[in-house]
Amino acid sequence: MRKMRAFLAAAAFIVAGAALAQPYPAKPVKIIVAFTPGSATDILARLVADAFTRSMGQTFLVENKPGAGGIIGTEAAKNAAPDGYTLTACPSGPFGINPGIYSKLPYDPLKDFEPISNIGLTPQTIVVGSQTPYRTLKDFVAAAKAKPGEIAYGSLGTGSTSHLTMEAFQAAAGIKLNHIPFKGGAEAQTQIMGGAFPVMSDTVPGVLAQVKAGKLRALGVAIPQRSQFLPDVPTIAEQGYPGFESVGWIGLCAPVGTPLAIINKLNAEVQKMLASAEAKEKFQQLAFTAAGDSREHFAAWIRSEIVKWSRIAKESGARAD
Repeated sequence: MRKMRAFLAAAAFIVAGAALAQPYPAKPVKIIVAFTPGSATDILARLVADAFTRSMGQTFLVENKPGAGGIIGTEAAKNAAPDGYTLTACPSGPFGINPGIYSKLPYDPLKDFEPISNIGLTPQTIVVGSQTPYRTLKDFVAAAKAKPGEIAYGSLGTGSTSHLTMEAFQAAAGIKLNHIPFKGGAEAQTQIMGGAFPVMSDTVPGVLAQVKAGKLRALGVAIPQRSQFLPDVPTIAEQGYPGFESVGWIGLCAPVGTPLAIINKLNAEVQKMLASAEAKEKFQQLAFTAAGDSREHFAAWIRSEIVKWSRIAKESGARAD
């Protein structure tokens, strides 16, 4: 029996060694997206999947697992085998905001994942439906102050960057609104354009087409300087709210324990993708701002974002429990 156990252990070691010796990736790779198809996270993840498929010679597939502010998909990614064949898009909502608004999460962004790289930045903008009378941020704030608690705002879901952006703006402007969470940008935009509610915050990439089509009206962008994609829209800061800033981000992560060699290879692939002329053109078309950094820098970024959004949640009183 002892000899049999020794034989089996040796055989397992040989098999494991052979698997490790295979070049990565040796089979298709799944990228989990915790939001709906068509969301900014989904769009960027599909760009990554396409680029990696072509550069690494194996299929990279996107699997959407939306719900609960990104918790469902993120928990699924956490529970995946740490072998490099299940990755996850890791955006600011589930990884930077949720720790500050949920008293308990089924995952820990810092302990349960290996950061690979930040990929794209998505500045937030406050928009209203084109049928509303609000032409400026000042118009909207005046209406909200005249009817405290009566005006609703939509978001891409509880815990999303769009949710906390509006919570932060309420605190900055001294107004009170009602929150209506949706399951993603597509649903929220359909409702705001249909007149179900007047205002929301979403990413510049998420609203750009509808703003250009005249279906949404952008009142302000939440970055220090005006967006190159919406140059005629003033910043929120220049409209009387100095320092107001809200930028979403979308990176790539893997379950904790994924081999460092795989993490480093994927980081290098991200840098190669972002340096390509094709990616630069697509980012410009889609209004993404490229990031791309080391895994160490991305880990530090996630930690700093958790601190920032936890402070905003505490100051605004935003909770999801």
